[in-house]
Amino acid sequence: MHAPIGSQGLTRRRMVMALPLLGAAAFLPATAQAQTPVVVERAQRSLMGTQVDMVAQGTDAAVLRRAMERAWQEMERQAAWMTHFHPDSTVSAINRAAGKQAVVVPSEVMAVLQSAQQIAAQTQGAFDATVGALPWSFGSDDHRLPSAQEIANRRRLVGYRGLVLDADKGTAYLRKAGMALDLGGIAKLPILEAGLQILKSQGIENAMLNGGGDVLVIGQLQGRPWRVGLRDPAAPERLLGVLHVQDRAIVASSGDYERFFMAQGVRQHHILNPATGRPTQGPHGVSLWARDAASVNGLGTALMVLGSRAAPRLLASRPGVEALVIERDFQRWQTAGVAAALQHV
Repeated sequence: MHAPIGSQGLTRRRMVMALPLLGAAAFLPATAQAQTPVVVERAQRSLMGTQVDMVAQGTDAAVLRRAMERAWQEMERQAAWMTHFHPDSTVSAINRAAGKQAVVVPSEVMAVLQSAQQIAAQTQGAFDATVGALPWSFGSDDHRLPSAQEIANRRRLVGYRGLVLDADKGTAYLRKAGMALDLGGIAKLPILEAGLQILKSQGIENAMLNGGGDVLVIGQLQGRPWRVGLRDPAAPERLLGVLHVQDRAIVASSGDYERFFMAQGVRQHHILNPATGRPTQGPHGVSLWARDAASVNGLGTALMVLGSRAAPRLLASRPGVEALVIERDFQRWQTAGVAAALQHV
């Protein structure tokens, strides 16, 4: 529901990458730029089924490029484990072994699975990583509306309690044959955060990663806070407003306008309600603002299922997390922090 911005005149795709650079640089006087030479490197790659943009600032372009390449390598390494689209991934191995045997998983995958189970328990299954069993496809052009019977049959295989984790042995096991994991709603933030950690370990103090609308930042951009625009679900080409974030911040979004196809006059989008086996019929969009990924990971998906009525309870145990929910009727629910910080454009 958001992307870094700097000018309303650019298209949605260009807003993702170019605008943080142009927007922040415009605020600096020429004398300041001359006194402190600054190099800004930017790159983008396809990762986790979406475009990921990286911006890093320093004083040596070669150092920046080396650090960025190491960050890409780490994110690609982890993404290769956690996708269900590739048969040789760890997640695919778990799915193939469903109902048969436990699978040894890397520690990074175990951490994501534990996070998935934690948010599932906190939301009574509104977030559920086992929705991979449902007969929907949003990652290709072959979009087909599953029949009610197909959904009902596969719905029986959805249930987070059917995922058994043994942290001591480092294994994951799906109890029933046919169960399947889809970590699309829980793996992206930890993978992006791992990339950001690599940049920090290489001495990079100012950087931004944007993966499909989830924005992670450290430091600033050329002496000014990063600017993150929150999209209007009623018209995604427009913005509801802008957040100015710096030092360490995450703005994570979920929305029904990002990946969808139309069938029978209804928008069939990629965020599924585990209880119905169908796309959620609650809010159009959720944006969360925090300082770390763990406090918001999976929460946006859960709120897309539950709606803003569940937000006060879920946020009560997450101090420092701010939220904006655009309900089905496009009414806005927001925390005081968002109301105070969101600047209209």
